[in-house]
Amino acid sequence: MPLIVQKFGGTSVATPERISAVADRVCATARNGTKVVVVVSAMGHTTDELISLAQAITPDPPAREMDMLLTSGERIAMALTAIAIDARGVSAMSLTGSQAGILTAGAHGSAKIAEVRAERVREGLAQGKVVIVAGFQGVDPTSKEITTIGRGGSDTTAVALAAALDADACEIYTDVDGIFSADPRLVATARKLNEISFDEMLELSASGAGVLITRSVEVARRFEVSLHVRSSFTDQTGTWVKETTMEQAIIRGIAHDRSEAKLTVRGVPDQPGVAAALFEPLAEGEINIDMIVQNIGHDGSTDISFTVPRAMASYAADVAGKVAKELGAQMIEVDENIGKVSLVGAGMKSHPGVAARVFRSLADAGINIEMISTSTIRISCVVSGDQVDQAVQALHDEFQPPLTAEEVGA
Repeated sequence: MPLIVQKFGGTSVATPERISAVADRVCATARNGTKVVVVVSAMGHTTDELISLAQAITPDPPAREMDMLLTSGERIAMALTAIAIDARGVSAMSLTGSQAGILTAGAHGSAKIAEVRAERVREGLAQGKVVIVAGFQGVDPTSKEITTIGRGGSDTTAVALAAALDADACEIYTDVDGIFSADPRLVATARKLNEISFDEMLELSASGAGVLITRSVEVARRFEVSLHVRSSFTDQTGTWVKETTMEQAIIRGIAHDRSEAKLTVRGVPDQPGVAAALFEPLAEGEINIDMIVQNIGHDGSTDISFTVPRAMASYAADVAGKVAKELGAQMIEVDENIGKVSLVGAGMKSHPGVAARVFRSLADAGINIEMISTSTIRISCVVSGDQVDQAVQALHDEFQPPLTAEEVGA
C-alpha cells in the first residue's frame, strides 16, 4: 500500500469545523487504500496565546517550562484530529513527538531533529490506523527533556517522518494553493508553479518566500522526499517540490524579505585581518550575516556593509561597535528601512544577460540598488524598504516567471 504523510498547519486546524474538514480529507485518502500519517500544528494562534500567557506572569520564563507549555498546543490539535477521524469510522491514534520517536538535540526552543525512531508509528499503520503526530516537538534522549524544534517545526517533523518511513510523498497543506512565481498579494499576475526543484525552493525560502521553511526543504532534498504543497480548502493539485530531470526554467520565481537591517561600518582600516576581526565576534554572538559588501579602499580606509535579521540589529550594532572602536573606524550606521528582492531560477546560470536585465528593469522603475548578492541560481538586491513592492512588480513584469528557454528563443 502507498504511504503518504500529510501535514496540516495552524490555519487548517484552527476551528472544530476546519478540523472536521481535515478529517474528511484524511479519511478519503485512507479509504482509497493509502496508509496515512498526519502531522498537525497547534490550532490557529494557540502558540502565540500561550506565549502571551507566560509573559503575563513573567517577562523571562524558563526555557524548559516554555517548551512544556508550547508543546501542549500540538497535543490538543492531534487529539481533536484523532477524535474527528475516529468519528468518521476510520481508526486513528495520536502520538506526541516523543511517542512517535522524534529524537532531538540542542537547546530548548531551537532543538534539531537528530533521529526518528518511528516504531510506534509503524505499529499503528500495521494495525490499519491513521497515525496523527504532534508537530514542532520531540525529546532529547540524553536529558529525557521535551523540546521544541523552532520555527517551521511541524513542516520539518512531517518531512523527517516521511524520510524515516520511506513515504511516497509528503503533502504540506496550507492556506494557499501552492507556490507562486511571486507573492500574489503583491503581484496580481503571479502564476502558480506546477513544480520546482529542491535547489530553487531552498533559494526562494532563504530569500523570504514563507510557504516552506528552509530547514524542511533541506531535509527533503537530503532524503529525496517529494513534497506536494497544496491548499487545505480545495482539491486542486498544488506545487511539487522534487528533483527534476527535465531542463530547468531560466527563471522560476521572485521572493522578497523585509525582515533584515543593514549595518555599515565607516572608515575601517583597509588592511588584512580587519574583516575577520569584525565578523568573528558577530559569529560568536550567533548573529546570522546574510549579505556583505566591502567598498574599494581610499586613503587607507574602506566601508563594510552587511545585513542581519532586524530583530538582532541593535545587538549586532553593539557587538560591531566595540570592534569598530578597537579598529579605529569612524562610525556605525544602522538602516532598518531596507528590503531584499531575489530572482531565482536554476537555468539562469547557463543563460547570460539575466543580471543585466535585473539591473535595467529596477533602474527603469527608479529603484536604487544598495547591495547585490548572487549564487549560481539567484540574484538578490537590497533596496529601500518603501520600494520593495515596486521592485517585485518590476522584476515580475520583466521576466514573467516561470520563464523557459523556449520562451526566450533559446
